[in-house]
Amino acid sequence: MRQLYTVLVVLTLFTGTITAQNNLEFTIDEVIELAKEQSPEGIQAKHSFRASYWQYRSYRAGFLPSLVFSATAPNFSRAMTAVQQENGTYLYLQDYSNRLSGAINIEQNVPLTGGQFTVGSNLSRTDIFGDDGYVQYLSSPLSVTYSQSLFGLNSLKWDKKVEPLRYEEAKKRYLRAVENVSITAIRYFFNLAEAQQRVAIAEFNKLNNDSLFKIAKGRYNIGTIGENDMLQSELNYMNACATLNDAILNLAASKNRLRSFLGFNESVDLSIIIPDEAPKLDLHVEKVMELAKQNSPDLLAYERQLIEAQRSVASAKASRGFSADLYMQFGLDQRSGTRQNSGKILDAYKNPGDMERVQLGLRIPILDWGKGKGRVKMAQSNEELTKVQVQQAITDFEQDVILQVNQYNMQAEQYQITTKADTIAQKRYSVSMQRYLTDKIDITEMNNAQNDRDNARLRSVTALRNYWTYYYTIRQLTLHDLLNDSPLETDYDKLIE
Repeated sequence: MRQLYTVLVVLTLFTGTITAQNNLEFTIDEVIELAKEQSPEGIQAKHSFRASYWQYRSYRAGFLPSLVFSATAPNFSRAMTAVQQENGTYLYLQDYSNRLSGAINIEQNVPLTGGQFTVGSNLSRTDIFGDDGYVQYLSSPLSVTYSQSLFGLNSLKWDKKVEPLRYEEAKKRYLRAVENVSITAIRYFFNLAEAQQRVAIAEFNKLNNDSLFKIAKGRYNIGTIGENDMLQSELNYMNACATLNDAILNLAASKNRLRSFLGFNESVDLSIIIPDEAPKLDLHVEKVMELAKQNSPDLLAYERQLIEAQRSVASAKASRGFSADLYMQFGLDQRSGTRQNSGKILDAYKNPGDMERVQLGLRIPILDWGKGKGRVKMAQSNEELTKVQVQQAITDFEQDVILQVNQYNMQAEQYQITTKADTIAQKRYSVSMQRYLTDKIDITEMNNAQNDRDNARLRSVTALRNYWTYYYTIRQLTLHDLLNDSPLETDYDKLIE
């Protein structure tokens, strides 16, 4: 029923049927759920995950065959070219021609070796202009090509180690971002709760100080108190009026901030229902630590950083020394058209002959003045630095988990203390009021009792805020619903729709 109520509220808001006279009351759970769905931070978290998803999809697509069409049209040339004669000499002639070409290929990467297979077909047409102009066609109905760097870095192999980790990290970072939205919602919620409490306190104090001022004037008129006490009562009343005005302004500002955070416009007036208690759990450091290590995106990021550092070392080593690139092509080709006769396109596909190409390119650095060695040493140094940084980050992570658990467990006692102190302060204020009315204490003691009562009430709200904040901070660390003892989950397919 609560979820249905929330949905109806949101739909009503967007249809514009709620006016500024409506005061919508939300519990803390409703504010958190609304923030996840429509706050700017919640929407930003969704788009951030979508970007990571499409990056992962691009990586996966690199292992699938791709169909590519390429063409060149036109390719016009008017220049001197060398034509070899039968006796081996070259004759320079004016080349006045236009070439058109097109090819369609199926390309497939090979993760094991880092090479690439290409199966394709291509056709080109050359138009030679001039008095003895002609047309020539050149076709390759089928060709199979394999290209491979023999000693270079196999990027596909390293991508298979890095990209799945990066995507899992993105999933968990989304869940963490959602929990961070919850923490932000709690902050805005209790800012408004404190503002509401301050207004309630200020209204109460204004009424009481008005009554006390009237009593003080009566006592002053009959001579039972001095002018100083009467003026002090009047000053207290004036201060209470000013404090109420400030509290009302602060309440309006707190409402605006929460309203903006939840994605509502100014036509919506809202208030909140302050919870009576926070989630009660007896947390153990060992269990929370285990859950945090299982689910933390930071630990996945540290693992990824170590692999990336290793890849940088491998890349530096691969580019330092001897390298070779292999290119092999097998297929069929045929041409039609000579200087004496223009060719026909179908003739370029008749009786094609075998076609083979094998090419091995070498690169052997002889003298590089230590540049290659320097790149390797730099990469190795960065790898060692990454290891140290990751180890320190893991230690800090573990210490943070311990601190958060201890703070949460301590907050339960702290909340009980502030609640009891609030009750005592309210009772003391009532007793002081009775004693003041019977002229047994002066205005100074009465003011002290009022201040203690106000501060105790605000401290109880602060303790409740801390209780909720620590609980959701631990949820953010563990990505685990501790109340129901279940992992936090979401429909990732729905996020990318």
